[in-house]
Amino acid sequence: MFDNKTILITGGTGSFGKKYVKTLLTRFKPKKIIVFSRDELKQSEMQQKFDHPALRFFIGDVRDRERIVQATRNVEFIIHAAALKQVPAAEYNPSECIKTNIDGAQNVIHAATENDVDRVIALSTDKAANPINLYGATKLASDKLFVAANNMVADRRTRFSVVRYGNVVGSRGSVVPFFQELIDDGAESLPITDTDMTRFWISLQDGVDFVLKNFERMQGGEIFVPKIPSVRITDLARAMAPDTKHNVVGIRPGEKLHEIMCPADDSHLTVEFDDHFVMTPSIRFFDQDIDYKRNRLNETGKAVKRGFEYNSCTNAHFLDVEDIPSFNEQAMK
Repeated sequence: MFDNKTILITGGTGSFGKKYVKTLLTRFKPKKIIVFSRDELKQSEMQQKFDHPALRFFIGDVRDRERIVQATRNVEFIIHAAALKQVPAAEYNPSECIKTNIDGAQNVIHAATENDVDRVIALSTDKAANPINLYGATKLASDKLFVAANNMVADRRTRFSVVRYGNVVGSRGSVVPFFQELIDDGAESLPITDTDMTRFWISLQDGVDFVLKNFERMQGGEIFVPKIPSVRITDLARAMAPDTKHNVVGIRPGEKLHEIMCPADDSHLTVEFDDHFVMTPSIRFFDQDIDYKRNRLNETGKAVKRGFEYNSCTNAHFLDVEDIPSFNEQAMK
């Protein structure tokens, strides 16, 4: 699907972007991969690491509409991964989070439409479902923008969809490398925000693979949610350091006890497939009549029961203490 195609990744020097580039170069023969980000040092390091003729590096910020329009010319696929993601930082710096996550999303939509991009997938987060923090609220607004964009493209070919998933094992700023650093430094205890806390758990490669597959599935307007396991934060700590004590430090500003990816309030919009859910648009696209129970790969799904909620606490699949080390080890490769 990506052979001889031009792909742009916003926030392309982040954990996801680097894994996505590696996967594209391994599995396909793209014409061009444009890494769009504002950090010239990370771009330089990434360029040295990959050193591939298909790679192009474009310094810019999604807040800058003109710059993202320039970067998007002759592009066929966009993965929008740029975001301010740290929950406490967003609580203390709300205007900055809004500028990147909401205004930046609108700029990407504008650029894709103006340049007649074929397909766009925006990365979301479980924190966008029933958000209680600013980061989640901005990503919910971003999700709504990308879904609604399908109703405003008129006769243009561009289609927009969203991928939403949970905590990525080993990504920058996540709990696994944080715990590991403390363990390596000989910490006497590990900080636990709440002993009942649970999280959805996904490897970076699984997240990349899910996005790749959804470029094939998408019709426009879907929010794709993978079926993934959950972990208990106390089980994670025990798996990583069985003999280390736990120190309960309390929930951080804007943090949830459990995460949700498909809210009960949206159960009437949710379709279940074998390995994922699709949240269908709440608005009607006036020039389209899309059957979201059958995707472009001819996979078929069925409506969930009213009141269904995909919650990290009530998830049918939990990793136990014995499963977590091998999962994390594989995820960190």
